[in-house]
Amino acid sequence: MPSDRRMFLGAGLGVTAALASRASALAASAQAVSSDGPPPPANVRLEPEIRAAAAHDFGRLVHQQPRGVLRPASSADIASLMRWAKSRAVKVAARGQGHSIYGRSLSADGVVVDMSAMNAIREIQHDRVVVDAGAVWRDLLDATLAQGLTPPVLTNYLGLSVGGTIAVGGIGATSSRHGMQTDNVIALDVVTGDGNELSCSANSNADLFDGVRAGLGQCGIVTRATLRLVRAPERIRRFQLFYRDLPSLTADQRRVLTEGRFDQLQGAILPDGSGGWRYQLDGAIPYSSGSAPDDKAVLSGLSDERGAAVIADLSYREDALAFGKFENLLRSKGLWSNPQPWLLTFLRGSNAERVAGDILAGLKGDAVGPFGRITLYPLLTKVFHTPLVRLPEEDVAFVFNLIRIPASNDAAAAQRMVAANRTLYDRIREAGGVQYPVGAFAISPGDWEVHFGSSWPQLREAKRRYDPQHLLAPGYNVF
Repeated sequence: MPSDRRMFLGAGLGVTAALASRASALAASAQAVSSDGPPPPANVRLEPEIRAAAAHDFGRLVHQQPRGVLRPASSADIASLMRWAKSRAVKVAARGQGHSIYGRSLSADGVVVDMSAMNAIREIQHDRVVVDAGAVWRDLLDATLAQGLTPPVLTNYLGLSVGGTIAVGGIGATSSRHGMQTDNVIALDVVTGDGNELSCSANSNADLFDGVRAGLGQCGIVTRATLRLVRAPERIRRFQLFYRDLPSLTADQRRVLTEGRFDQLQGAILPDGSGGWRYQLDGAIPYSSGSAPDDKAVLSGLSDERGAAVIADLSYREDALAFGKFENLLRSKGLWSNPQPWLLTFLRGSNAERVAGDILAGLKGDAVGPFGRITLYPLLTKVFHTPLVRLPEEDVAFVFNLIRIPASNDAAAAQRMVAANRTLYDRIREAGGVQYPVGAFAISPGDWEVHFGSSWPQLREAKRRYDPQHLLAPGYNVF
């Protein structure tokens, strides 16, 4: 039994004093929140420990304490909060699993909406599923697989919330075939910044639909989503191929992308333990029993170091959950809770090798930590249709991510990596690249205007219409 619990149970008459002290502290908090205007809704939690838990995110780089936390049971709870926030000009941030990495789900002296309890999976049909925004993709996948179905695009890590990935795009290993997760959204229920509960789709409130998908939470809080489903494969044949250098890796990546050899195509540059790098292509082919792919044909003509190749055969669910093993490894080594100063971007296909090579040449082997990686792989951009998802305007773009996992909880070192991220982002932007908008570095409203480019007026108008007081998602610093 924890010592504080033993102390509590053994305190005798001290319990009464402790409870009185706690009640006094809560009363003081409530008074501070409601001193000049209507008090917050009764279900906004003011306890210091609850507020402290919502003061940081997965990145552990930014800490901002809210004045309260709402754990809604329904969209009506959120609408009530937003109407109060509008009357008080209080900022509000939605939080799914808190997996943002640079304070995007935080709200300094505002209210955080903890969506984790709104996690019901409500209806599964042959081509779609209706799910609450706080549900995590892992639970959604288990529910749909029970009927032989799957979302077309799954993020590598399935511990993220549905609403959280819809807010930024939601990229996955099948994105070259199916686009972002936002490209597979049929309809959304949303609470807007002025407290209205609205449904939206391509045919109803389309401006809100386009302002919410990959809109960084600027126009509304998603409460429920209707998502497209496809038939799930039974098994996955996964190929890990290794290369001697960057040019040979990207040459084969371009070839298999053009020829459509893999349904899933990714790749990475990994620390080799001696200050250098290893180059890896990850490809996967889904199949059903009795129709396994011909490995020899799949690998024909490729220039990998064939003796090092790893070919694995997994169930579809095992493959989808594979990242969980990596999470467990990081947790076992105490690294999961260290700062995570990641940088996520897209490079132009026409200069990706040059830009990536120049950046790689300037990085030391410990730039990403012993368990980190540089993600590098090509995408076909023609399948991406969400208006606010930004990609280089070329037929092919390359994902280029620095997944930094520091070996220690060194705040100063993490901040140096954040500063380096900003420098690298500026280099990438000058070369025609764009960010995937979840990275760890400071961004100004002017930066966001450049990022959204021709779609900026659309987002600005949706913001004006649905969140005119600029209350939502302050952590992004968009407006």
